[in-house]
Amino acid sequence: MSPYDPSAFPPFAVTVDLVVLTVRRHALCALVVRRGEQPFQGRWALPGGFVRPDEDLGAAAARELVEETGLCAHDPGSPLPEAGNGAHLEQLATYGDPGRDPRMRVVSVAHLVLAPDLPAPRAGGDANSARWAPVDELLSKEGGFGREGEQPAPLAFDHALILADGVERARSKIEYSSLATAFCPPEFTVGELRRVYEAVWGVALDPRNFHRKVTGTPGFLVPSGGTTTRQGGRPAQLFRAGGATLLNPPMLRPEV
Repeated sequence: MSPYDPSAFPPFAVTVDLVVLTVRRHALCALVVRRGEQPFQGRWALPGGFVRPDEDLGAAAARELVEETGLCAHDPGSPLPEAGNGAHLEQLATYGDPGRDPRMRVVSVAHLVLAPDLPAPRAGGDANSARWAPVDELLSKEGGFGREGEQPAPLAFDHALILADGVERARSKIEYSSLATAFCPPEFTVGELRRVYEAVWGVALDPRNFHRKVTGTPGFLVPSGGTTTRQGGRPAQLFRAGGATLLNPPMLRPEV
């Protein structure tokens, strides 16, 4: 066998991009940053960065997550965020179109991040601002996304495609897994969980049917023993996520 010659192959870079999703004001939102450098300077993009020579993909994604949000990733085998500032992190897909980055050949390994209602983000790296934005606005077909007074423009690179894939992954996974609880605090009401499903799926759900389904699914929810009035009205029972990772029967999306 002939010896391997690295110079015979063109070099390329590897990046990680993060689809960070949370529910804010009853809407599914994603973290975006305004690029401070070329290419696409001034355009909004998903957070991310280049993989360092001494780190693997998971470590790079976790590092970028901390730098961009202050969140710590946890074991992707569990749908529950760790107490405090944990977040669910899992690999989403790989994107390698030769023209996706005008600088050079760049392959991106995107990761999906889910966490409960998060505070205002802070910008880091080559970003000069960061914010949460509703995914419906980010994926708008009417010219793209822009803050008030800005000219709307599509997300930089192929990030609209990556974001759309991440949103669909979240929408499909909460059908058959307990991942929806990753958007909730450690203790939550059935009403709060229902609003997560409504925000992620973009549909209205019947409260009684939803309550019956989630409380009747083995291992999905466990009563915490407490109640809350944080949403007004009569005290509502508090639950925490049960041990089930797969739901049987699944919570199927209503046909729209």
